[in-house]
Amino acid sequence: MIADALLRASLRLDAATPSPTPTSGADPNDVTPGVWGFVVIFVIAVIVVLLVIDMVRRIRRVRYRAEIAEKLDAEQAEAERRPDDRDDDDRP
Repeated sequence: MIADALLRASLRLDAATPSPTPTSGADPNDVTPGVWGFVVIFVIAVIVVLLVIDMVRRIRRVRYRAEIAEKLDAEQAEAERRPDDRDDDDRP
């Protein structure tokens, strides 16, 4: 008896509740970036690429300078460790 009453009540609720109708969605003009949006994004992308190229160039330059400085320091340390090649006997 209770189950029958619950079934009838649920049927009434289903009949009384309207089903939602699909809408057309959002207006495409509100959700798309448009021509100016694409142009701005393209300009930002070009700027980012140019900045990355510049950064890589600068990093490479600093690395080469560090390698050269390291080689010069090693040569200087080697020269300081070696005794002089001068002969003291040749002096008058």
